[in-house]
This record gives sequence, C-alpha cells and structure tokens, in this order.
Amino acid sequence: MGKHALLSASSSHRWLNCSPSARLEQEFDDTESTAAAEGTAAHALCEHKLKKALKRRSKKPVSEYDCDEMDAYTDDYVEFVMEAVEEAKQTCSDPLVLIEQRLDFSCYVPEGFGTGDCVIVADGLLHIIDFKYGQGVLVEAEENPQMMLYALGALRLFDALYDIEEISMTIYQPRRDNISTWTITVDDLLSWTENVLKPRAELAFRGEGEYIPGSWCTFCKAAVKCRARAEAKLQLAR
Repeated sequence: MGKHALLSASSSHRWLNCSPSARLEQEFDDTESTAAAEGTAAHALCEHKLKKALKRRSKKPVSEYDCDEMDAYTDDYVEFVMEAVEEAKQTCSDPLVLIEQRLDFSCYVPEGFGTGDCVIVADGLLHIIDFKYGQGVLVEAEENPQMMLYALGALRLFDALYDIEEISMTIYQPRRDNISTWTITVDDLLSWTENVLKPRAELAFRGEGEYIPGSWCTFCKAAVKCRARAEAKLQLAR
C-alpha cells in the first residue's frame, strides 16, 4: 500500500458526503501547506514526548517549526494522555498504550487504513485520542467519521483480547482550547458501519454517486475545478 489510502480516515468526512470526490482528487498533485507541515512537526514532537513519558526509547525530532508555543501545547497533550492512561488503570491493571498505530479497516472500506495518534486499550473500553494542531477549523469528536474509522481498525486488533463494549474518542485541539470526547457502544458503531459506511465507501471507491458540495469541500484538492461546487456558489450569488 502507498503512504495514503484512497479512502483514508482523514478524508472520510469528504467521501462519505460526496462519494465521487476521492477519485477526482487523484487527478491533482499532493501539496503540503505550511500549516500541514507545522502540524506534522507537532505530531512528531507529541510522539517523542509521549514515548519518553511511557519510558520508551525515542530520539527528539528537530524541526524549523520548533518554538515555545509548540513545546507547551505538546506537553499539555502528553499530560492529558497520561491522565487517560491512569484512568484506564482503574479498570485494567496493565492497559495497552499504542502510539502512531497503523489501523486497518479495509474489511469495511476498500483498501482503507489510517494512523491513530494514541490508542489506549483496556478491559471493556477502548480510548482513541487524536491530536489536532490546526486552529482554523474547530473539530468535534461526536459522530466524527475519522475517529469512528480508527475505532473500527482498533477493534479488529483488540476486541477478541479485551472484550470491548464501549469506545471513547477524543479530539485534542489545544490551539482552539478544544478537548472534545464522545463515547459510542460497539453495537452502535457496527450498526453505522453496515448502514452508512459500507454502502458509501463502495460508491466512493468506484468513483460513483453524486457530487454534493458542502463544508467538506474546504480541504478538497479538486474544489477549485469542481462544477457542482461552482454551480452551488453561483446559485447562492443569485
């Protein structure tokens, strides 16, 4: 598999709402914005600091984006994760903590996979934490498809071992003072998977369905040349 899945977790908000967009985006080159590069640097620092907090070996990354602000925000993230680990220990003596874990959900989404920033696995409960360094768009955990796909990938790995009944998903977005947590039962997650996710994913993988413009267009690479979006804007102007 390549570095990015066609139907990735991070772009799921887009292809779930506008199924042909995933194939259309393939016609455009990948470009990394300054904000995205800064976010990548922040994630690398989070990974390093969390490994050190868990007494694991790690080499500190060096980046042109290193600054006191990033240092403080990543410290706060690690503190939050370690508090979540301690909470998990209340019901499980030795919870499993995975950092930058590859999560495969290809049995539900063709060739689908993603990377979870932090996954805490304990008896009866799975907690997925996603670090968002961006400050432009507020991200909520409730019914967040990216987090739900990560949850499906984690369930494939650990459900049989830990008998998981509930999944907590947390968006940690420090530059927006946003810590958003949402909990769903495994049964409800699987119901959404069968009724919503799988049919939409199959359409998106084939590049079929209707182009539907909306808030999900914001980070779409094809937005500048999308006829449906242009027509919607023209209608709005009229």
